Amino acid sequence: MRRTKRHRSQTGFSLIELLIVVGIILVIMAIAIPELMNARMSANEAAAVTNIRSIVTSELAYSMEYNMGFSTALGQLGGTGMAPSSANALLIDSVLATGTKTGYQYQYAVTATAGGFPVGFSINGNPIAHNFTGRRYYYSDQAAVIYVNYNAPASASDPPLQ
Repeated sequence: MRRTKRHRSQTGFSLIELLIVVGIILVIMAIAIPELMNARMSANEAAAVTNIRSIVTSELAYSMEYNMGFSTALGQLGGTGMAPSSANALLIDSVLATGTKTGYQYQYAVTATAGGFPVGFSINGNPIAHNFTGRRYYYSDQAAVIYVNYNAPASASDPPLQ
């Protein structure tokens, strides 16, 4: 009696084939993820510069609108509702008014007063996690020049943003 071999048709992939595909995917991810992180940090930095410009412009508008100098706190520039006031100016969005947005923390300070009103201010934009949410630190004041530092919180003695 003669035996016949039946060939089983193979379904699916072998273990080696699956391991090769997983290895290729891991190599692609190893290349792509650092570039994605760099792009995200660049986007956060661009947003930080835009936010600082918005804050400085809003401070100047606040000063002209309410004739009482600059605001005493960043929160006064934001707010909610329909009727702006000196305590709720509605000049910046409510998220930025909290002092944290797009990977950066914004620190506002009154730097000079005259006649009981703030006549000078500074704003620092610092990454929440250096080299993760941003690489640069920013500073500006009522002169509206933005300064940058790569290692520590920026000040007016740092180079201006080009």
